[in-house]
Amino acid sequence: SGSGSRADPQTARGRCRVMFLHNREELQNLRKEAEKRLHAAKLRVLVCAGTGCIASGSKEIYDKMVELSEGNGQVSVEFEGEVPHPEIRKSGCHGFCEMGPLMRIEPLGILYIKVKVEDCEEIYEKTICQGQPIERLLYHKDGQVYQSEESIPFYAGQMRLVLKNCGHIDAENIEEYIAVGGYSALEKVLFDIDKDTALDMMEESGLRGRGGGGFPAGRKWKQVARQKETQRYVVCNGDEGDPGAFMDRSIMEGDPHKMLEGMLIGSYLTGAQNAYIYVRAEYPLAVERLQKAITQAEEHGLIGDNVLGTDFCIHFHINRGAGAFVCGEGSALTASIEGKRGMPRVKPPRTVEQGLFAKPTVLNNVETYANVPMIITNGVEWYRSIGTEGSPGTKAFALTGNVNNTGLIEVPMGTTLRTIIYDIGGGLKGGGKFKGVQIGGPSGGCLVEENLDVPLDFDQVKKYNAIIGSGGLVVMDESTCMVDVAKFFMGFTQRESCGKCGPCRIGTKRMLELLEKITDGKGEMEDLDKLEETAKFIQARSLCGLGKSAPLPVLSTLKNFRDEYIEHIVEGKCRAHVCEAMKVYEIDPEKCKGCTKCARNCPVGAIAGEKKQPHKIDPSKCIKCGSCMDNCPFGAIGVK
Repeated sequence: SGSGSRADPQTARGRCRVMFLHNREELQNLRKEAEKRLHAAKLRVLVCAGTGCIASGSKEIYDKMVELSEGNGQVSVEFEGEVPHPEIRKSGCHGFCEMGPLMRIEPLGILYIKVKVEDCEEIYEKTICQGQPIERLLYHKDGQVYQSEESIPFYAGQMRLVLKNCGHIDAENIEEYIAVGGYSALEKVLFDIDKDTALDMMEESGLRGRGGGGFPAGRKWKQVARQKETQRYVVCNGDEGDPGAFMDRSIMEGDPHKMLEGMLIGSYLTGAQNAYIYVRAEYPLAVERLQKAITQAEEHGLIGDNVLGTDFCIHFHINRGAGAFVCGEGSALTASIEGKRGMPRVKPPRTVEQGLFAKPTVLNNVETYANVPMIITNGVEWYRSIGTEGSPGTKAFALTGNVNNTGLIEVPMGTTLRTIIYDIGGGLKGGGKFKGVQIGGPSGGCLVEENLDVPLDFDQVKKYNAIIGSGGLVVMDESTCMVDVAKFFMGFTQRESCGKCGPCRIGTKRMLELLEKITDGKGEMEDLDKLEETAKFIQARSLCGLGKSAPLPVLSTLKNFRDEYIEHIVEGKCRAHVCEAMKVYEIDPEKCKGCTKCARNCPVGAIAGEKKQPHKIDPSKCIKCGSCMDNCPFGAIGVK
């Protein structure tokens, strides 16, 4: 079902004839039929079609598997018995991005990693037709071979609830979502429980906004529901702007109906008639999948007028953001939807009172809405049994940086960094020594080795000048310069400042200038005091959350790595050899063969020496371009 999949024979095959659902009974019948059809499939091949795997060639892999399954491929198979006709499906992100493209084969429970188009015929011949796993395509670690996804340490240490369907169902087929229980939570609030009870459930669950602020979602919903103004809106913040973060994107691409169902429930409980999804324009696949999902839900009578025969009427709209990081802030986001420049405004009034079009508005992010159906279906006690007392449930994190297993993970709130980095992430690349992790994006802070056993939840991380944020985790080893890291994130927030308030517009610029001065080898000790004073001023006086949290990377690195700042200033030294102005290139006379290649490639003539004799670099002439080191065939040039 769904207009977005009509041209795809694999998606179209076996589609249920029922389209528009007029009542609860028709939804239940469709669920039974869809579930029966899903379980009746003898073989399902789920090719990861998330953005990461598509970039690595998974679309071509999908097309090739469809070709082979339709009998158009050139495969010669000799075996006895009937070959089950496989269903080839596009799934959402499996999460194990380091190993993509990924392919899951059910019910054999096989997960193939780093699949290539040229592997498809062998997969079809040996696995599809003969049921034999191909060992070279399975995950290997420490001499052990892992056939199933669930047994791989990366997955075994997780609790995938929000991401449960990603990688396991067709991301573009509403009936597969319905088959695994989709829209049963909406059905429950429409027919089985009254609005006040459902709102109480949301508040008692303790669900906190996963966009970074951690405000209790149920309390926000109740505040909107009690407003005198009857025209209300529900808005989803899909403007995921943190560098390296892709949690919301993966949900929108891999399980869009779960988010839509959460928004539908929120709209019904708060009396909203229109729902808006604000998505980054840089997420074209997410926009495409969301539009398909909305169209399918409209065709099935789950979005529109008189949903399932009730008096509930709701209409969805998608707005594309223009790439401004500040539009992740609520009032800037609603201004952008209205066609105005995306800039924060003074509060009060708050969004729950005067949000979109100056009407009461529920505003949560993608992951928050995706939690809602589970809470309604499984109950408050179940949800509160996961995570911590103050931060129930799970949290999705984008694990990136100098860690072996990068990707998208989901763990209970309160899980420690040690578990995430070493058990799930597989430790640091090349056996490096852990130095720190940037958490919460450019407006977050840095946690260090002594924080490895701190429970990650909204309240605990604040004690260390950091925030959970939307869930980005950038792991760093000793090859990282923490002053350079602070400069990078300050540069990002300075560029993304909307400029409306002086503390953020001017303050972030001044802090960036001080950091550049230090990394250029011109810093003074008094600059550290200036950084701290300016940071506290910005935190106290900025208009919105971007400005208030912008100094966190600087404050946390000053606290935990002050010795590196002092080395840059006093010794003119960058221990990680990252800051260009502090690099000193030298030639090892024991390794130098006098080939003159370095001298010939030096643009300023800073290298001298006789042919076949060790050469030397004149530091007063060297512009630190690194050309000599790049061109030395003997590895004789290094940085001290």
